[in-house]
Amino acid sequence: MNVIEVKNLSKSFGGLKVLENVSLEVKKGEKIVILGGSGCGKSVFLRMIEMLERPDSGTVSIMGDEITAKGAKTDVIRRRMGMVYQNFNLFSHMNVMENLCAAPRKLLKMPKKEAEEKARGLLRSVGLSGRENAMPAELSGGQKQRIAIARCLMMDPEILLFDEPTSALDPAMVGEVLATIRMLSMRGLTMIIVTHEMDFAREIADRILFFADCGIYEQGTSEDIFEHPAKEKTIAFIRKLKTISEHITDQHFDLMRFHSDVRNFGDRYGLTWKQTYNIQLICEELIYEFLGALNGVRPDIELHLEYSEADKQIQLSVSSAGEKYDPFEHGDNDVHLGVTLIKKRSASYSYDYSDNRNNVCAYF
Repeated sequence: MNVIEVKNLSKSFGGLKVLENVSLEVKKGEKIVILGGSGCGKSVFLRMIEMLERPDSGTVSIMGDEITAKGAKTDVIRRRMGMVYQNFNLFSHMNVMENLCAAPRKLLKMPKKEAEEKARGLLRSVGLSGRENAMPAELSGGQKQRIAIARCLMMDPEILLFDEPTSALDPAMVGEVLATIRMLSMRGLTMIIVTHEMDFAREIADRILFFADCGIYEQGTSEDIFEHPAKEKTIAFIRKLKTISEHITDQHFDLMRFHSDVRNFGDRYGLTWKQTYNIQLICEELIYEFLGALNGVRPDIELHLEYSEADKQIQLSVSSAGEKYDPFEHGDNDVHLGVTLIKKRSASYSYDYSDNRNNVCAYF
């Protein structure tokens, strides 16, 4: 049974065409993840399903009722769905209990005692028992988002829509929200999730939609999209997820941001703390090795990390413009620590000089 049917949905803002003739059928209990670059229409698509954004043309039906139809009972149909936003949208003047109970008491006429009992049960399920009287300002971002999810569940929706639910969170808080969504996925609810958390998408999705060119550019299982993407833009998007590139043109580059990128790269592909640290250290030492060989010339250093899921191998490439400088000609010592680590930690390594560039490649 299709619980959501979207037919030929289109939307433009002024002269900017965002979506064109998008169609989708979602079965009961299916978990759909939407991926794509910024501005490709992912969030607009979700908002049109709930009629928070009116389409220019096309139809959306929820369990057989067309929510886009003229004269449709939009509020009644919308109650079958719950939407979790990027920025929580809790009522700042209400405490947690009041936030949870407001909608069921007003819209469903649920008695206060019943609503509060239900709210306490949901707070337990999202790990926030005892926070009934807390104000939103007293909660962390992760706690606010879990409260927002519990608030959706107060209305007993059969469909949950998530619009990048972790994008406004600090990295330390992302896990607690994703754990809550994983828990909900086991309840048989139908879900459509817009996210940039790739490991989570791979784990939870029954089907992945990749948005580009004003619509669903490619779709398939997690394995289809992540391991065997068929179309050019999907391949480019997935490949980008598996790489880190850095172009250094200044002696004072942002080392801390680069280390953060490498750490996230390691987390994404399940590297141990020690593996990630060694790669950070090797990259840093090689960069400074080449910077030190420039003798005041403006640097032009390109660094590239790529992860191969087929053989679980990481390739490190560093290229520096300038006169020939082979770092492996130097002895293994603390001054040339990057070289020492490459020799000890890598499966293989190489150096060549071509087109006035020094090129180092190592596999780990």
